[in-house]
Amino acid sequence: MVWTAYMGLPLSLEGAGAVLGLEKQKLTEGKDLIRYFSVPCNPTKSNGGRTRNLPEHDPEKWQQYKTYNIRDVETEMQIRERLAKFPVLDEVWDEYHLDQEINDRGIRVDMPFVKQAIAIDALSRGRLTAAMKELTNLENPNSVSQMKGWLACKGLATDTLGKKAVAAMIDETDGDISEVLSLRQQLAKSSVKKYQAMENAACGDDRCRGMFQFYGANRTGRFAGRLVQMQNLPQNHMADLAEARALVRDGNTDALDMLFDDIPDMLSQLIRTTFIPKDGCKFYVADFSAIEARVIAWFAGEDWRTQVFRAGGDIYCASASQMFKVPVEKHGVNGHLRQKGKIAELALGYGGSVGALKAMGALEMGLNEEELQPLVNAWRQSNPHIVRFWWDVDTAVKKAIKERQPYMVKGVKFFCQSGMLFILLPSGRILAYVKPRIGENRFGGESVTYEGVGGTKKWERIESYGPKFVENIVQATSRDILMYAMKTLRCCSIVAHVHDEIIIEAEPQLSLDVLCEQMARVPPWAKGLILRADGYVCDFYKKD
Repeated sequence: MVWTAYMGLPLSLEGAGAVLGLEKQKLTEGKDLIRYFSVPCNPTKSNGGRTRNLPEHDPEKWQQYKTYNIRDVETEMQIRERLAKFPVLDEVWDEYHLDQEINDRGIRVDMPFVKQAIAIDALSRGRLTAAMKELTNLENPNSVSQMKGWLACKGLATDTLGKKAVAAMIDETDGDISEVLSLRQQLAKSSVKKYQAMENAACGDDRCRGMFQFYGANRTGRFAGRLVQMQNLPQNHMADLAEARALVRDGNTDALDMLFDDIPDMLSQLIRTTFIPKDGCKFYVADFSAIEARVIAWFAGEDWRTQVFRAGGDIYCASASQMFKVPVEKHGVNGHLRQKGKIAELALGYGGSVGALKAMGALEMGLNEEELQPLVNAWRQSNPHIVRFWWDVDTAVKKAIKERQPYMVKGVKFFCQSGMLFILLPSGRILAYVKPRIGENRFGGESVTYEGVGGTKKWERIESYGPKFVENIVQATSRDILMYAMKTLRCCSIVAHVHDEIIIEAEPQLSLDVLCEQMARVPPWAKGLILRADGYVCDFYKKD
Protein backbone atom coordinates (compact mmCIF):
# COMPACT_ATOMS: atom_id res chain seq x y z
CA MET A 1 0.00 0.00 0.00
CA VAL A 2 2.83 2.40 0.86
CA TRP A 3 4.55 1.55 -2.42
CA THR A 4 1.46 2.15 -4.57
CA ALA A 5 0.72 5.41 -2.73
CA TYR A 6 4.33 6.52 -3.30
CA MET A 7 3.73 5.96 -7.02
CA GLY A 8 0.51 7.97 -7.09
CA LEU A 9 -1.64 4.83 -7.40
CA PRO A 10 -4.75 3.89 -5.39
CA LEU A 11 -4.20 2.60 -1.86
CA SER A 12 -6.59 -0.33 -2.37
CA LEU A 13 -5.39 -3.62 -3.86
CA GLU A 14 -8.38 -3.71 -6.18
CA GLY A 15 -7.83 -0.13 -7.36
CA ALA A 16 -4.07 -0.51 -7.89
CA GLY A 17 -4.56 -3.74 -9.82
CA ALA A 18 -7.16 -2.16 -12.09
CA VAL A 19 -5.04 0.93 -12.87
CA LEU A 20 -1.98 -1.20 -13.62
CA GLY A 21 -4.06 -3.52 -15.81
CA LEU A 22 -2.81 -6.66 -14.08
CA GLU A 23 -3.47 -10.08 -15.56
CA LYS A 24 -4.66 -11.39 -12.18
CA GLN A 25 -7.04 -8.92 -10.57
CA LYS A 26 -8.26 -9.02 -6.97
CA LEU A 27 -11.46 -11.10 -6.68
CA THR A 28 -14.50 -9.04 -5.73
CA GLU A 29 -16.44 -11.62 -3.66
CA GLY A 30 -14.02 -11.38 -0.73
CA LYS A 31 -16.05 -9.09 1.55
CA ASP A 32 -18.83 -11.63 2.15
CA LEU A 33 -16.28 -14.40 2.73
CA ILE A 34 -14.31 -12.26 5.19
CA ARG A 35 -17.54 -11.49 7.02
CA TYR A 36 -18.44 -15.20 7.13
CA PHE A 37 -15.12 -16.67 8.30
CA SER A 38 -13.15 -13.82 9.90
CA VAL A 39 -15.85 -11.99 11.87
CA PRO A 40 -17.80 -13.47 14.83
CA CYS A 41 -21.34 -14.52 13.92
CA ASN A 42 -24.53 -14.27 15.96
CA PRO A 43 -25.55 -17.51 17.69
CA THR A 44 -28.87 -18.84 16.34
CA LYS A 45 -30.85 -22.07 16.50
CA SER A 46 -30.04 -22.84 12.87
CA ASN A 47 -26.28 -22.54 13.38
CA GLY A 48 -26.28 -24.48 16.65
CA GLY A 49 -25.53 -21.42 18.77
CA ARG A 50 -21.98 -20.99 17.46
CA THR A 51 -20.20 -17.64 17.38
CA ARG A 52 -17.62 -18.61 14.73
CA ASN A 53 -17.96 -20.11 11.26
CA LEU A 54 -15.25 -22.72 10.69
CA PRO A 55 -14.16 -24.44 7.41
CA GLU A 56 -16.28 -27.51 8.11
CA HIS A 57 -19.43 -25.40 8.35
CA ASP A 58 -19.27 -24.58 4.62
CA PRO A 59 -16.47 -26.42 2.74
CA GLU A 60 -17.45 -24.82 -0.58
CA LYS A 61 -17.18 -21.27 0.81
CA TRP A 62 -13.91 -22.22 2.52
CA GLN A 63 -12.45 -23.30 -0.82
CA GLN A 64 -13.56 -19.98 -2.35
CA TYR A 65 -11.98 -18.12 0.58
CA LYS A 66 -8.63 -19.86 0.07
CA THR A 67 -8.80 -19.07 -3.65
CA TYR A 68 -9.57 -15.43 -2.79
CA ASN A 69 -6.57 -15.16 -0.45
CA ILE A 70 -4.23 -16.84 -2.94
CA ARG A 71 -5.34 -14.34 -5.60
CA ASP A 72 -4.63 -11.42 -3.22
CA VAL A 73 -1.03 -12.61 -2.84
CA GLU A 74 -0.68 -13.13 -6.61
CA THR A 75 -1.97 -9.58 -7.21
CA GLU A 76 0.48 -8.17 -4.66
CA MET A 77 3.36 -10.06 -6.32
CA GLN A 78 2.38 -8.67 -9.73
CA ILE A 79 2.24 -5.12 -8.34
CA ARG A 80 5.69 -5.60 -6.80
CA GLU A 81 6.99 -6.80 -10.18
CA ARG A 82 5.52 -3.78 -11.99
CA LEU A 83 6.93 -1.29 -9.50
CA ALA A 84 10.36 -2.93 -9.04
CA LYS A 85 12.10 -0.28 -11.17
CA PHE A 86 10.79 2.46 -8.86
CA PRO A 87 11.88 1.43 -5.34
CA VAL A 88 10.68 3.41 -2.35
CA LEU A 89 13.53 5.35 -0.72
CA ASP A 90 14.97 3.89 2.48
CA GLU A 91 14.28 7.28 4.09
CA VAL A 92 10.58 6.92 3.27
CA TRP A 93 10.47 3.40 4.76
CA ASP A 94 12.06 4.86 7.89
CA GLU A 95 9.31 7.51 7.94
CA TYR A 96 6.74 4.72 7.67
CA HIS A 97 8.35 2.91 10.62
CA LEU A 98 8.19 6.13 12.65
CA ASP A 99 4.55 6.55 11.64
CA GLN A 100 3.80 3.06 12.92
CA GLU A 101 5.57 3.80 16.22
CA ILE A 102 3.33 6.86 16.69
CA ASN A 103 0.19 4.96 15.66
CA ASP A 104 1.05 2.11 18.04
CA ARG A 105 1.82 4.50 20.93
CA GLY A 106 -1.55 6.19 20.53
CA ILE A 107 -2.91 9.18 22.42
CA ARG A 108 -4.93 9.03 25.62
CA VAL A 109 -8.54 10.20 25.77
CA ASP A 110 -10.40 11.24 28.90
CA MET A 111 -13.10 8.55 28.83
CA PRO A 112 -15.19 9.86 31.79
CA PHE A 113 -15.29 13.22 29.99
CA VAL A 114 -16.26 11.52 26.69
CA LYS A 115 -19.17 9.63 28.28
CA GLN A 116 -20.49 12.77 30.00
CA ALA A 117 -20.18 14.79 26.77
CA ILE A 118 -22.24 12.18 24.88
CA ALA A 119 -24.91 12.15 27.62
CA ILE A 120 -25.08 15.97 27.77
CA ASP A 121 -25.30 16.18 23.98
CA ALA A 122 -28.22 13.70 23.95
CA LEU A 123 -30.01 15.76 26.62
CA SER A 124 -29.35 19.00 24.74
CA ARG A 125 -30.51 17.61 21.40
CA GLY A 126 -33.70 16.32 23.00
CA ARG A 127 -34.45 19.77 24.39
CA LEU A 128 -33.65 21.56 21.11
CA THR A 129 -35.81 19.14 19.08
CA ALA A 130 -38.71 19.54 21.52
CA ALA A 131 -38.44 23.35 21.30
CA MET A 132 -38.46 23.18 17.49
CA LYS A 133 -41.49 20.87 17.48
CA GLU A 134 -43.37 23.27 19.75
CA LEU A 135 -42.58 26.24 17.50
CA THR A 136 -43.21 24.51 14.15
CA ASN A 137 -45.69 21.68 14.90
CA LEU A 138 -43.59 19.54 12.56
CA GLU A 139 -43.37 15.79 13.16
CA ASN A 140 -39.63 15.85 12.41
CA PRO A 141 -38.16 19.36 12.46
CA ASN A 142 -34.74 17.89 11.54
CA SER A 143 -36.13 16.86 8.14
CA VAL A 144 -34.83 19.16 5.39
CA SER A 145 -38.00 18.83 3.28
CA GLN A 146 -40.33 19.46 6.25
CA MET A 147 -38.30 22.48 7.36
CA LYS A 148 -38.21 23.92 3.84
CA GLY A 149 -42.00 23.50 3.65
CA TRP A 150 -42.49 25.23 7.01
CA LEU A 151 -40.26 28.14 5.96
CA ALA A 152 -42.10 28.43 2.62
CA CYS A 153 -45.42 28.69 4.49
CA LYS A 154 -43.85 31.54 6.46
CA GLY A 155 -42.92 33.29 3.21
CA LEU A 156 -39.25 32.30 3.25
CA ALA A 157 -38.48 29.99 0.31
CA THR A 158 -34.94 28.57 0.17
CA ASP A 159 -33.07 26.04 -1.96
CA THR A 160 -30.65 25.02 0.76
CA LEU A 161 -30.38 24.69 4.51
CA GLY A 162 -26.58 24.73 4.55
CA LYS A 163 -24.86 26.39 7.50
CA LYS A 164 -23.96 29.58 5.61
CA ALA A 165 -27.45 29.95 4.14
CA VAL A 166 -29.14 29.41 7.53
CA ALA A 167 -26.77 31.89 9.22
CA ALA A 168 -27.68 34.52 6.60
CA MET A 169 -31.42 33.86 7.08
CA ILE A 170 -31.09 34.21 10.87
CA ASP A 171 -29.68 37.72 10.35
CA GLU A 172 -32.48 38.61 7.93
CA THR A 173 -35.43 37.35 10.03
CA ASP A 174 -36.86 37.73 13.51
CA GLY A 175 -39.44 36.13 15.81
CA ASP A 176 -40.25 32.42 15.54
CA ILE A 177 -38.48 32.02 12.18
CA SER A 178 -35.18 33.36 13.49
CA GLU A 179 -35.49 31.27 16.67
CA VAL A 180 -36.25 28.06 14.74
CA LEU A 181 -33.32 28.64 12.39
CA SER A 182 -31.04 29.31 15.37
CA LEU A 183 -32.18 26.05 17.00
CA ARG A 184 -31.52 24.24 13.73
CA GLN A 185 -27.97 25.63 13.60
CA GLN A 186 -27.34 24.33 17.10
CA LEU A 187 -28.66 20.87 16.15
CA ALA A 188 -26.49 20.86 13.04
CA LYS A 189 -23.33 20.69 15.20
CA SER A 190 -21.91 17.22 14.70
CA SER A 191 -19.78 17.33 17.86
CA VAL A 192 -21.20 14.15 19.35
CA LYS A 193 -19.96 12.08 16.40
CA LYS A 194 -16.36 12.88 17.34
CA TYR A 195 -16.98 11.84 20.95
CA GLN A 196 -18.61 8.61 19.78
CA ALA A 197 -15.67 7.95 17.45
CA MET A 198 -13.31 8.34 20.44
CA GLU A 199 -15.43 5.99 22.53
CA ASN A 200 -15.38 3.40 19.74
CA ALA A 201 -11.66 3.76 18.98
CA ALA A 202 -10.23 3.83 22.51
CA CYS A 203 -8.38 0.70 23.63
CA GLY A 204 -8.54 -0.81 27.11
CA ASP A 205 -5.94 1.68 28.36
CA ASP A 206 -8.04 4.62 27.05
CA ARG A 207 -5.59 5.36 24.22
CA CYS A 208 -6.74 5.77 20.61
CA ARG A 209 -4.39 4.13 18.12
CA GLY A 210 -4.07 3.93 14.34
CA MET A 211 -5.33 7.47 13.70
CA PHE A 212 -2.80 8.47 11.02
CA GLN A 213 -2.75 7.14 7.47
CA PHE A 214 0.76 7.26 6.07
CA TYR A 215 0.76 8.75 2.55
CA GLY A 216 -3.00 9.31 2.85
CA ALA A 217 -2.75 12.18 0.34
CA ASN A 218 -0.80 10.51 -2.43
CA ARG A 219 -0.28 13.64 -4.53
CA THR A 220 1.94 15.10 -1.79
CA GLY A 221 2.59 12.23 0.62
CA ARG A 222 0.91 14.07 3.47
CA PHE A 223 -0.87 12.15 6.22
CA ALA A 224 -4.62 11.60 6.36
CA GLY A 225 -6.71 11.16 9.49
CA ARG A 226 -8.50 7.96 10.43
CA LEU A 227 -11.03 7.01 13.14
CA VAL A 228 -11.27 10.28 15.13
CA GLN A 229 -9.83 12.45 12.31
CA MET A 230 -7.63 14.84 14.27
CA GLN A 231 -6.96 16.80 11.06
CA ASN A 232 -10.37 18.50 11.15
CA LEU A 233 -11.12 19.11 14.83
CA PRO A 234 -13.15 22.28 15.55
CA GLN A 235 -11.15 25.21 16.89
CA ASN A 236 -11.62 26.48 20.44
CA HIS A 237 -12.14 30.18 21.15
CA MET A 238 -13.62 30.00 24.66
CA ALA A 239 -11.75 31.93 27.35
CA ASP A 240 -13.04 29.62 30.11
CA LEU A 241 -12.05 26.34 28.44
CA ALA A 242 -10.81 24.59 31.60
CA GLU A 243 -13.89 25.61 33.61
CA ALA A 244 -16.32 24.42 30.92
CA ARG A 245 -14.40 21.18 30.59
CA ALA A 246 -14.59 20.56 34.35
CA LEU A 247 -18.37 21.15 34.39
CA VAL A 248 -18.90 18.69 31.53
CA ARG A 249 -16.68 16.07 33.19
CA ASP A 250 -18.73 16.42 36.40
CA GLY A 251 -22.00 16.25 34.44
CA ASN A 252 -23.11 19.58 35.95
CA THR A 253 -25.92 20.33 33.48
CA ASP A 254 -27.51 23.04 35.65
CA ALA A 255 -24.34 25.13 35.64
CA LEU A 256 -23.82 24.52 31.92
CA ASP A 257 -27.38 25.66 31.12
CA MET A 258 -26.84 28.80 33.16
CA LEU A 259 -23.45 29.68 31.64
CA PHE A 260 -23.82 28.65 27.98
CA ASP A 261 -26.55 29.58 25.50
CA ASP A 262 -25.34 27.09 22.90
CA ILE A 263 -24.49 23.69 24.44
CA PRO A 264 -23.65 21.96 21.12
CA ASP A 265 -21.18 24.73 20.25
CA MET A 266 -19.61 24.50 23.70
CA LEU A 267 -19.21 20.70 23.32
CA SER A 268 -17.79 21.21 19.84
CA GLN A 269 -15.12 23.59 21.15
CA LEU A 270 -14.21 21.11 23.90
CA ILE A 271 -13.49 18.19 21.52
CA ARG A 272 -9.74 18.90 21.44
CA THR A 273 -9.59 18.89 25.23
CA THR A 274 -10.66 15.24 25.29
CA PHE A 275 -7.05 14.29 24.44
CA ILE A 276 -4.98 14.25 27.63
CA PRO A 277 -1.44 13.15 28.54
CA LYS A 278 -0.78 10.16 30.78
CA ASP A 279 -0.49 10.79 34.52
CA GLY A 280 2.55 12.82 35.53
CA CYS A 281 3.03 14.23 32.01
CA LYS A 282 2.00 17.26 30.01
CA PHE A 283 1.42 17.91 26.32
CA TYR A 284 4.11 19.90 24.52
CA VAL A 285 2.56 21.27 21.33
CA ALA A 286 4.83 22.86 18.72
CA ASP A 287 4.13 23.90 15.16
CA PHE A 288 5.87 25.59 12.26
CA SER A 289 5.13 29.27 11.73
CA ALA A 290 3.78 30.03 8.20
CA ILE A 291 5.55 26.98 6.78
CA GLU A 292 4.05 27.10 3.27
CA ALA A 293 4.66 30.84 2.94
CA ARG A 294 8.32 30.26 3.87
CA VAL A 295 8.76 27.29 1.53
CA ILE A 296 7.25 28.97 -1.54
CA ALA A 297 9.38 32.10 -0.94
CA TRP A 298 12.49 29.87 -0.65
CA PHE A 299 11.70 28.01 -3.86
CA ALA A 300 10.82 31.11 -5.88
CA GLY A 301 13.59 33.34 -4.54
CA GLU A 302 11.13 36.00 -3.31
CA ASP A 303 13.82 37.61 -1.16
CA TRP A 304 11.76 40.35 0.49
CA ARG A 305 9.63 37.63 2.10
CA THR A 306 12.68 35.72 3.30
CA GLN A 307 14.00 38.92 4.90
CA VAL A 308 10.70 39.29 6.77
CA PHE A 309 11.01 35.74 8.12
CA ARG A 310 14.69 36.23 8.99
CA ALA A 311 13.80 39.36 11.01
CA GLY A 312 10.93 37.54 12.78
CA GLY A 313 8.35 39.82 11.15
CA ASP A 314 4.62 39.35 10.55
CA ILE A 315 4.15 38.16 6.96
CA TYR A 316 0.55 39.44 6.81
CA CYS A 317 1.64 42.98 7.76
CA ALA A 318 4.65 42.79 5.44
CA SER A 319 2.51 41.54 2.56
CA ALA A 320 -0.03 44.33 3.07
CA SER A 321 2.80 46.86 3.26
CA GLN A 322 4.31 45.53 0.03
CA MET A 323 0.94 45.57 -1.72
CA PHE A 324 -0.25 49.01 -0.63
CA LYS A 325 3.17 50.73 -0.37
CA VAL A 326 2.56 51.99 3.17
CA PRO A 327 3.84 50.79 6.56
CA VAL A 328 1.46 48.29 8.24
CA GLU A 329 1.69 47.29 11.89
CA LYS A 330 -0.51 44.87 13.76
CA HIS A 331 -2.73 46.94 16.12
CA GLY A 332 -0.77 49.99 14.93
CA VAL A 333 -0.35 52.25 11.90
CA ASN A 334 -2.55 51.11 8.98
CA GLY A 335 -3.42 48.03 11.05
CA HIS A 336 -6.74 47.69 9.20
CA LEU A 337 -4.79 46.62 6.08
CA ARG A 338 -3.33 43.55 7.81
CA GLN A 339 -6.59 41.63 7.27
CA LYS A 340 -6.31 42.23 3.52
CA GLY A 341 -2.72 41.04 3.60
CA LYS A 342 -3.78 37.93 5.50
CA ILE A 343 -6.62 36.96 3.17
CA ALA A 344 -4.38 37.57 0.14
CA GLU A 345 -1.62 35.39 1.63
CA LEU A 346 -4.00 32.53 2.39
CA ALA A 347 -5.85 32.59 -0.93
CA LEU A 348 -3.45 33.68 -3.67
CA GLY A 349 -0.21 31.75 -3.28
CA TYR A 350 -1.15 29.02 -5.75
CA GLY A 351 -2.65 30.96 -8.63
CA GLY A 352 -5.92 31.77 -6.90
CA SER A 353 -7.93 34.78 -8.00
CA VAL A 354 -11.25 36.41 -7.04
CA GLY A 355 -12.95 33.02 -6.59
CA ALA A 356 -10.24 31.88 -4.17
CA LEU A 357 -10.64 35.06 -2.10
CA LYS A 358 -14.40 34.46 -1.88
CA ALA A 359 -13.89 30.81 -0.95
CA MET A 360 -11.54 31.92 1.83
CA GLY A 361 -14.31 34.16 3.21
CA ALA A 362 -13.15 37.56 1.93
CA LEU A 363 -16.69 38.97 1.66
CA GLU A 364 -17.63 37.72 5.14
CA MET A 365 -14.49 39.44 6.50
CA GLY A 366 -15.76 42.79 5.25
CA LEU A 367 -14.07 43.16 1.86
CA ASN A 368 -16.19 44.50 -1.01
CA GLU A 369 -16.64 42.71 -4.32
CA GLU A 370 -14.94 45.55 -6.22
CA GLU A 371 -11.86 45.30 -3.97
CA LEU A 372 -11.10 41.68 -4.84
CA GLN A 373 -9.56 41.91 -8.32
CA PRO A 374 -7.30 44.86 -7.37
CA LEU A 375 -6.22 42.80 -4.34
CA VAL A 376 -5.26 39.90 -6.64
CA ASN A 377 -3.34 42.29 -8.92
CA ALA A 378 -1.53 43.94 -6.02
CA TRP A 379 -0.45 40.59 -4.51
CA ARG A 380 0.88 39.30 -7.83
CA GLN A 381 2.74 42.54 -8.55
CA SER A 382 4.32 42.32 -5.08
CA ASN A 383 5.40 38.69 -5.63
CA PRO A 384 6.74 38.55 -9.20
CA HIS A 385 9.18 35.69 -8.48
CA ILE A 386 6.39 33.47 -7.15
CA VAL A 387 4.25 34.21 -10.21
CA ARG A 388 7.26 33.44 -12.42
CA PHE A 389 7.80 30.16 -10.51
CA TRP A 390 4.19 29.08 -11.32
CA TRP A 391 4.69 29.46 -15.04
CA ASP A 392 8.25 28.11 -15.14
CA VAL A 393 6.89 24.95 -13.51
CA ASP A 394 4.00 24.91 -15.98
CA THR A 395 6.44 25.08 -18.91
CA ALA A 396 8.76 22.43 -17.42
CA VAL A 397 5.89 19.95 -16.89
CA LYS A 398 4.61 20.38 -20.46
CA LYS A 399 8.08 20.07 -21.97
CA ALA A 400 8.87 16.98 -19.90
CA ILE A 401 5.68 15.29 -21.17
CA LYS A 402 6.04 16.37 -24.82
CA GLU A 403 9.79 16.04 -25.30
CA ARG A 404 10.52 13.23 -22.82
CA GLN A 405 13.49 15.26 -21.59
CA PRO A 406 14.24 16.18 -17.96
CA TYR A 407 13.89 19.83 -16.94
CA MET A 408 15.07 21.63 -13.79
CA VAL A 409 13.34 24.59 -12.13
CA LYS A 410 14.68 26.03 -8.85
CA GLY A 411 16.19 22.74 -7.73
CA VAL A 412 13.14 20.68 -8.72
CA LYS A 413 13.51 18.09 -11.50
CA PHE A 414 10.66 17.17 -13.88
CA PHE A 415 10.91 14.02 -16.03
CA CYS A 416 8.80 11.29 -17.63
CA GLN A 417 9.48 7.57 -17.48
CA SER A 418 7.40 4.43 -18.11
CA GLY A 419 4.17 6.36 -18.62
CA MET A 420 4.61 8.44 -15.46
CA LEU A 421 5.45 12.07 -14.77
CA PHE A 422 7.87 12.43 -11.86
CA ILE A 423 8.76 15.52 -9.84
CA LEU A 424 11.98 15.05 -7.88
CA LEU A 425 11.96 17.23 -4.76
CA PRO A 426 15.07 18.67 -3.06
CA SER A 427 14.55 16.09 -0.27
CA GLY A 428 15.15 13.29 -2.79
CA ARG A 429 11.54 12.12 -2.66
CA ILE A 430 9.49 11.91 -5.85
CA LEU A 431 5.92 12.91 -6.63
CA ALA A 432 4.34 10.62 -9.24
CA TYR A 433 1.55 11.40 -11.72
CA VAL A 434 0.02 8.49 -13.64
CA LYS A 435 -0.35 8.54 -17.45
CA PRO A 436 0.24 12.27 -18.07
CA ARG A 437 -1.06 13.83 -21.29
CA ILE A 438 -1.22 17.21 -22.96
CA GLY A 439 -4.81 18.21 -23.63
CA GLU A 440 -6.95 21.29 -24.14
CA ASN A 441 -8.58 23.20 -21.29
CA ARG A 442 -12.00 24.88 -21.35
CA PHE A 443 -10.40 28.15 -22.52
CA GLY A 444 -8.90 26.50 -25.60
CA GLY A 445 -5.36 26.54 -24.22
CA GLU A 446 -2.90 23.74 -23.55
CA SER A 447 -3.38 21.81 -20.32
CA VAL A 448 -1.88 18.82 -18.52
CA THR A 449 -4.00 15.89 -17.40
CA TYR A 450 -3.14 12.75 -15.45
CA GLU A 451 -4.99 9.93 -13.68
CA GLY A 452 -5.65 10.08 -9.95
CA VAL A 453 -8.28 10.22 -7.22
CA GLY A 454 -10.29 13.38 -7.95
CA GLY A 455 -12.87 15.45 -6.12
CA THR A 456 -15.43 12.65 -6.50
CA LYS A 457 -13.10 10.28 -4.56
CA LYS A 458 -13.01 8.11 -7.69
CA TRP A 459 -10.14 7.31 -10.03
CA GLU A 460 -10.45 9.72 -12.95
CA ARG A 461 -8.51 11.99 -15.28
CA ILE A 462 -7.54 15.22 -13.51
CA GLU A 463 -6.60 18.50 -15.16
CA SER A 464 -3.76 20.54 -13.68
CA TYR A 465 -1.48 23.49 -14.43
CA GLY A 466 1.60 25.29 -13.13
CA PRO A 467 0.26 26.88 -9.91
CA LYS A 468 -1.42 23.60 -8.90
CA PHE A 469 1.83 21.67 -9.40
CA VAL A 470 3.56 24.38 -7.32
CA GLU A 471 1.00 23.78 -4.56
CA ASN A 472 1.83 20.05 -4.64
CA ILE A 473 5.58 20.81 -4.55
CA VAL A 474 5.30 23.28 -1.65
CA GLN A 475 2.95 21.11 0.42
CA ALA A 476 5.05 17.99 -0.27
CA THR A 477 8.22 19.83 0.78
CA SER A 478 6.48 21.13 3.91
CA ARG A 479 5.57 17.54 4.67
CA ASP A 480 9.21 16.48 4.25
CA ILE A 481 10.29 19.23 6.66
CA LEU A 482 7.74 17.98 9.20
CA MET A 483 9.07 14.43 8.80
CA TYR A 484 12.64 15.71 9.30
CA ALA A 485 11.50 17.37 12.54
CA MET A 486 9.69 14.23 13.67
CA LYS A 487 12.86 12.19 13.08
CA THR A 488 14.89 14.79 15.01
CA LEU A 489 12.43 14.46 17.92
CA ARG A 490 12.04 10.68 17.61
CA CYS A 491 13.48 10.15 21.08
CA CYS A 492 10.59 12.19 22.49
CA SER A 493 7.20 10.56 22.89
CA ILE A 494 5.30 11.91 19.84
CA VAL A 495 1.65 10.94 20.29
CA ALA A 496 0.08 12.86 17.39
CA HIS A 497 0.72 15.35 14.60
CA VAL A 498 -1.78 17.62 12.90
CA HIS A 499 -0.83 19.38 9.64
CA ASP A 500 2.39 21.23 10.66
CA GLU A 501 2.05 20.59 14.38
CA ILE A 502 3.61 17.94 16.63
CA ILE A 503 2.12 16.84 19.97
CA ILE A 504 4.56 15.31 22.48
CA GLU A 505 3.67 13.62 25.78
CA ALA A 506 6.48 14.35 28.25
CA GLU A 507 7.33 14.95 31.88
CA PRO A 508 7.31 18.63 32.96
CA GLN A 509 11.12 18.85 32.95
CA LEU A 510 11.24 19.02 29.14
CA SER A 511 12.33 22.45 27.86
CA LEU A 512 9.82 23.96 25.42
CA ASP A 513 12.48 26.34 24.04
CA VAL A 514 14.85 23.47 23.25
CA LEU A 515 11.98 21.51 21.69
CA CYS A 516 11.07 24.41 19.36
CA GLU A 517 14.74 24.99 18.54
CA GLN A 518 15.17 21.32 17.56
CA MET A 519 11.96 21.32 15.53
CA ALA A 520 13.11 24.37 13.55
CA ARG A 521 16.39 22.75 12.45
CA VAL A 522 16.72 23.19 8.68
CA PRO A 523 17.25 19.96 6.70
CA PRO A 524 20.64 19.78 4.89
CA TRP A 525 18.84 19.78 1.53
CA ALA A 526 17.08 23.11 2.27
CA LYS A 527 19.97 25.55 2.72
CA GLY A 528 18.77 29.16 2.95
CA LEU A 529 15.27 28.25 4.16
CA ILE A 530 14.26 30.16 7.29
CA LEU A 531 12.20 28.05 9.71
CA ARG A 532 10.60 28.89 13.01
CA ALA A 533 8.61 26.76 15.46
CA ASP A 534 6.43 28.06 18.30
CA GLY A 535 4.89 26.03 21.07
CA TYR A 536 3.06 25.83 24.38
CA VAL A 537 2.56 23.39 27.25
CA CYS A 538 -0.90 22.21 28.33
CA ASP A 539 -2.72 19.71 30.55
CA PHE A 540 -5.12 18.84 27.71
CA TYR A 541 -4.90 19.37 23.97
CA LYS A 542 -6.12 22.75 22.72
CA LYS A 543 -5.37 25.54 20.28
CA ASP A 544 -3.34 28.11 22.19
